[in-house]
Amino acid sequence: MRNLFLYPFSWIYGFIIYIRNQLYDLGILRSTEFDVPVISIGNITVGGTGKTPQVEYLVNLLHEKYEVATLSRGYKRKTSGFRIVETTSKAVEVGDEPLQVKNRFPDITVSVCENRVLGVETLLDPKNSRVPDVVLLDDAFQHRRITAGINILLIDYNRQLKEDTLLPAGRMREGMVQMRRANVIVFTKCPNEVTPIMRRILQKDVRLKPYQSLFFTALRHGNIEPVFSASKPDKSFYTEKSYAILVLTGIASPNLIYSHLKQFSKKVEIISFPDHHYYTGSDIQSVMHKYEEIKSDKKMIVTTEKDSMRIKDLANLPDDFKMNLYYLPVKVKFLDDGENEFNKKILNYVGENKSNRELHKRKNKR
Repeated sequence: MRNLFLYPFSWIYGFIIYIRNQLYDLGILRSTEFDVPVISIGNITVGGTGKTPQVEYLVNLLHEKYEVATLSRGYKRKTSGFRIVETTSKAVEVGDEPLQVKNRFPDITVSVCENRVLGVETLLDPKNSRVPDVVLLDDAFQHRRITAGINILLIDYNRQLKEDTLLPAGRMREGMVQMRRANVIVFTKCPNEVTPIMRRILQKDVRLKPYQSLFFTALRHGNIEPVFSASKPDKSFYTEKSYAILVLTGIASPNLIYSHLKQFSKKVEIISFPDHHYYTGSDIQSVMHKYEEIKSDKKMIVTTEKDSMRIKDLANLPDDFKMNLYYLPVKVKFLDDGENEFNKKILNYVGENKSNRELHKRKNKR
């Protein structure tokens, strides 16, 4: 009944979004186009679709050859305006996801700004010591004030769009027709094998256009890493299921980390908070109370890398909590031969547009 009650609000929301997109499509509202390659990564639903691992994949692909900058709004940060993210920044200042990217790639420029146009203009200021060759816009599919050269749309494989509806009754930010703006569509969090029949079904569901490319990715989990201490669990963790695990998450989709860790432990319990939850001292006390109740000689607390960024903001954490807290890193893995095709598409776009930009600059100097 709750969803039925919310449907009229979804219709109103959908009408507003429709009018907004029409104004952009007709050129009444203008988008800004920059003379630097811009890649947008986003989704059409609320909740986790794996944007941060996809951004990190692109950074890893590009940063050795090009000067890369990322720009996001810094969701749920307590500051405003343009800020450069440092490895020493706090999640509350810049957002947990930008801070995670910066810690993974300390040699690139990571920035946040709620005004994306201002953010890109600031990054491209010639007075900067490092001017990017390519800008990655995080969570920007709905941000039409900037014209991106490539729009990458992420869809959670486990949450089919055809079964969803617009906010607030459902999770969709826009109607499925707006997927036409994407150059690249990526199904994320897939199982390790997607059958040809399922691929054809999903291709039909998204109404793939001739100019669009479709890819399938899974999340590849790494070995757990300590958040504070230098000590790693002994090898029996991976071979003997010798540890009891308390999973601590504040993410939209905690099931994947829980399912993965069940492979390595006979006893896995989970404490789940809302996405981007900023932990408090009382939260940690509750976690430690649950942890102390676990009857095992070998036990640990495992969280996500994104959660660890927010946990580090807290002062006076119990030593026992810090000594036994680990995070589970994840990376994107393209299925089948998708990686080569995806990489080629991105590298060709950046290389060609960077060359055009440099040629344009030389002509202007004459």
